[in-house]
Amino acid sequence: MFLLADAAIVGHLGTPELAGLGVAGAVLQTAVGLCVFLAYGTTASVARRVGSGDVRGALAQGVDGVWLAVLIGTVTTVAGVLLAGRLVGLFGAGPAVDVPATTYLRLAFLGVVPLLVMLAATGVLRGLQDTRTPLVVAVVGNLLNIVLNLVLVFGLDLGIAGSAIGTDLAQLGSAAALLAVVVRAARREGAPLRPDLAGVRRAAHAGVALVVRTLTLRASLLVTTYVAASLGAASVATHQLALTLWTFLAFALDAIAIAAQALTGRSLGAGDREGTRAITRRMVQWGVGSGVITGVLLAAAAPLLGGLFTTDPAVRDLLWPVLLVAAVFQPVAGVVFVLDGVLIGAGDGRYLAWGGIAVLAVFAPLALLAGHLGSGPGAGLTWLWAAFGVGFIGSRAVVLLHRARGTAWMVTGG
Repeated sequence: MFLLADAAIVGHLGTPELAGLGVAGAVLQTAVGLCVFLAYGTTASVARRVGSGDVRGALAQGVDGVWLAVLIGTVTTVAGVLLAGRLVGLFGAGPAVDVPATTYLRLAFLGVVPLLVMLAATGVLRGLQDTRTPLVVAVVGNLLNIVLNLVLVFGLDLGIAGSAIGTDLAQLGSAAALLAVVVRAARREGAPLRPDLAGVRRAAHAGVALVVRTLTLRASLLVTTYVAASLGAASVATHQLALTLWTFLAFALDAIAIAAQALTGRSLGAGDREGTRAITRRMVQWGVGSGVITGVLLAAAAPLLGGLFTTDPAVRDLLWPVLLVAAVFQPVAGVVFVLDGVLIGAGDGRYLAWGGIAVLAVFAPLALLAGHLGSGPGAGLTWLWAAFGVGFIGSRAVVLLHRARGTAWMVTGG
């Protein structure tokens, strides 16, 4: 919802600004996405300890994850602010896009620390089987983000800079709310709040495989943005909208995967392999069903969605065929996200890392080839998304289904 709100508001500033948000968003999501292990890894490890009966140890490990988020966020912020212009320039989108992209990215990096704290704190609460608190904070935070963006972008006429500032402030408030809940739970169980260096190192070491896994996935998405940017400003603006909508639906499907992380971790922590297998089957069923529903809804809404985000007729015309292609692969994406969550919950990060490398090796050449197919940028963008469905989503499905059928990932104990 943060991404959709930003795209809807910035899109009405003009196509260069929307394209700039697309480039800046690709960089920022990559930097933050590499740290998603702060949520995913923490969810799995906290849930496993809860399953084994060690709630105090679970919270202590969660607090160490929050401190790790602060450390990584600080380093990322400094590097991102200093290198924003160079990172944007790597996409070669041109001066008209580079200026708003650099403005947005430099300011958005100031919100990375609270964003990473949000990830870690949310992971702790999910591991404790509490998804209600993150839901409440997310709803309030998104409403605040929309209000702040409208006031700063249009009310104070700050343009794309106002969108970044508004999002930073909303993320700061959300992080503070989640952190307060985690601290209160830690105090209730007698878990320490000070950073334990050994615990922080363990959290970092456990996250290495998930970082590699996420790096390969983000690299695949960056390849799509790079190819789209080579097709012109209208294509990269269209790609930004399509990717934002796809990401929104991905997070909707990922809700089932997150439940799979928490339930798988708790079940394996309690030593229940049969229960784990039953959870996996049920989650895959939910993933397929949800993918079918979201795919049908996306296909039905595809001709109408462009007008919600931009007044540029070229972007609107390019968007709907791309969304139709994305809709076709939603059921497969549902299975992919669920099985990814199951294996993360089981702590099977090493396999996910090697699987991600294999997927990138298959998808990258297909994406680069797709950009040169067709007679114009519209055809090239549609072929790019077809390659995304087959080479990225399809390859991930093969890799994850192969692993899930075996038992090597079902390691039990706290």
